[in-house]
Amino acid sequence: MTGRPAALLLLLLVVVTGCSSGTDDPTSTPTPSATTPTASPTEPATRAPKPPPVPEVGSCYRLSYDQAVAPTSRIPSVPCRDGHATETFHVGRLERVVDGRLLAVDSRRLQDQVATTCPRLLPDHVGGTGEQRRLSMLRSVWFSPTLQQSDSGADWFRCDVVALARDSELLELTGSLSGVLDTDEGRGRFGMCGTAEPGTEGFERVACSQSHSWRALRTVSLSGPDYPGEGAAQRAGEEPCTAAGRVNAPDPLDFQWGYEWPNADQWESGQTYGICWAPQV
Repeated sequence: MTGRPAALLLLLLVVVTGCSSGTDDPTSTPTPSATTPTASPTEPATRAPKPPPVPEVGSCYRLSYDQAVAPTSRIPSVPCRDGHATETFHVGRLERVVDGRLLAVDSRRLQDQVATTCPRLLPDHVGGTGEQRRLSMLRSVWFSPTLQQSDSGADWFRCDVVALARDSELLELTGSLSGVLDTDEGRGRFGMCGTAEPGTEGFERVACSQSHSWRALRTVSLSGPDYPGEGAAQRAGEEPCTAAGRVNAPDPLDFQWGYEWPNADQWESGQTYGICWAPQV
């Protein structure tokens, strides 16, 4: 079977100037001159734009898939008890000054900082083991200030967790995902399932809370710093996936199993493991 890419796998100063002119004659009227400006009481003060408020951990947002994978977001939060699609689990500060130089918020270095930090901190929020997180449809997304917000002083970044319903579609959530993979119910709802046998027409990776007929059972780690090649990646999964399929089946003498392994591009993007599948029982 050919491998499929994992979904997802899918940021004051007020200045008022003026002068007053003193005189010994209370009835005299000061005469404006070219060097003495007058201030109009109706003239508005010049204001620099205020930086946007720093996001708060525990905030929730109603976003579409495309909005969730965008680098920035201006959409306001909603109560987490209501339907939403993302939950903020970390807010950090951008390391903008490097070697005395101020980096742009959209620089590669700062974007890499955010893209590395958020996935690394996701396990602390959703819980579960490494294997359980691999077999789930939970992913991290991140946002940094817009260039305009950055110019006004914003230097934060925001990490959110989402649950994929299927490729390019998010599940609607209620409440928090904190520790959700520590429970059987959470692993069942947000586990990785399929609409058909992997590698066949009609297969789509979906959350197990959606209609499905196959389920991801375990992963197969591929060793080494470099991609082993498709042949070696395929062979690595035959024995463990056969065993997983046998244990999963009601009849250990009559069972099916499937295996997905990463190609070179998927390996480079971080998927250094294959996935064993079996029909839902």
